[in-house]
Formats: sequence, C-alpha cells, structure tokens
Amino acid sequence: MKMKKKEKLHLTKAEEEIMQILWNMKKGIVKDIRLCFNEPRPARNTVSTVVRVLEKKGFVGHKAYGNTHLYHPIVSKEEYSKSQLFRLLDGYFNSSFPAMASFFAKEKDMSIKELEGLLEETKNELKKTKKTK
Repeated sequence: MKMKKKEKLHLTKAEEEIMQILWNMKKGIVKDIRLCFNEPRPARNTVSTVVRVLEKKGFVGHKAYGNTHLYHPIVSKEEYSKSQLFRLLDGYFNSSFPAMASFFAKEKDMSIKELEGLLEETKNELKKTKKTK
C-alpha cells in the first residue's frame, strides 16, 4: 500500500521495532508481538499502546475476533524504507544521491573494485526496471 502524504511520518524507535516484528510475522496478536522482543520484554500494555498508535498513523490494521485483535501491516517494509531513505537524502544530502553515495563509500572505505561492482549492479537493476515498465 502506498503511504499517503499525511502518513509519511517518522516512526519512533519503539514503533519501528514493532513494525519490524509485524513485517516479519505478517500478522499477530499483541501477546505474540511481545514475545518477539528480547529480554527484558516491554510490558503488554506498552506493546498494545504502540500498536494502536501505529494503527492511528495508518501503518497497521486489524481484524477483531471477539476481544482479540489480529494486527497486520498496511504499509510495506519496502515503502517505509523508501520514504526513510528519501528523508535521509533530502535532510542530510540536499537531495543529492551522488553526495550520499560518496559519503557512504568513504565511510565504508570502499575500494575502486567494490565501487565498480556497485556501479555494474546498479546498471543491471536499472535495465531490469526499464524492461518491466
């Protein structure tokens, strides 16, 4: 599902953790979501509150089975990741992909050979994308 303009929100760390769990689980009740956390796990009420906030933000939906709610992601991991990468690009690199790529290449101390491999992979992906459009 495409994120609507108003839904292009930044998630808190807790919200993002729960979204990561839901993306992996595909769907789950609060109890199951909570069990996916490492010890010490957050309280059940905390998980429940965060899931309801995510629902209000338009990231999560649910189906009710009596008093139990089965939650599922509405926004895909890919769509959220894309919005966050563009947010990073706009906020820190003045919307310049070359500036961002250069920054990460320097930070990761990439060799010329690695950069050439990345360029080749990028070219192949662009060709694939153009063929499917």
